[in-house]
Amino acid sequence: MGSKYQDLVVEKPWGFEYLAYENEDVALWALHITYENETSLHCHPNKDTGLIVLDGSVNVSFLNDIYRLTPGRKIMIRKGLFHSTKAISQKGAMIFEIETPVNKHDIVRLEDKYGRAAKPYEGSSFEKPKPKDCVWFEEPNLGKKIEYEYANSKIVIEHIANYKGLINKEDHENIIFLKGGLMCDANKVASPGDVVASHIIKRLVNTFKEVHKDTLIMTIHPLI
Repeated sequence: MGSKYQDLVVEKPWGFEYLAYENEDVALWALHITYENETSLHCHPNKDTGLIVLDGSVNVSFLNDIYRLTPGRKIMIRKGLFHSTKAISQKGAMIFEIETPVNKHDIVRLEDKYGRAAKPYEGSSFEKPKPKDCVWFEEPNLGKKIEYEYANSKIVIEHIANYKGLINKEDHENIIFLKGGLMCDANKVASPGDVVASHIIKRLVNTFKEVHKDTLIMTIHPLI
């Protein structure tokens, strides 16, 4: 899509993040959080966010609750919900953040131990060229798939022509919808940006078998 972030890494007081995939509906960011550091307690007023851990362990904190996520675990965060993510493994943690709609500057910081409360997203002084070891996910041709190994995870991107392409996944895998989705008449049961466990998708497909013709998914399988 030609996003300005495609060739950049954004430095953070807790580590760094960079754009790994983007289309008109979703953006996928790779975040590395160093040990015992954490993102601000923030919300996104106008977008939904999915988090999935690839490597290491994190605590995702809300105003009243804390959830621990290990490799392969995910959480969906609705618009306006304040949250913070802290790395609790000594090697830090690598996670994917999936946002929809695409707007990196849709952020409100409530609290931040690095002094960024109520401040906007980082400006150009925090940007640097993306090194070669950063991943960028390409879209496969129709009917094809592309496989990657990244951050102790096997990651597959593929076009799905029908529901059978959804039910052949292992139960513990997570499916990220990048385009299209699972349909019920004209409504989407699973939409771009949704992160859904494979065993949940199989339950949905028992009733909803229509798959949008442009459906593109990412499947994530921990290797550890």
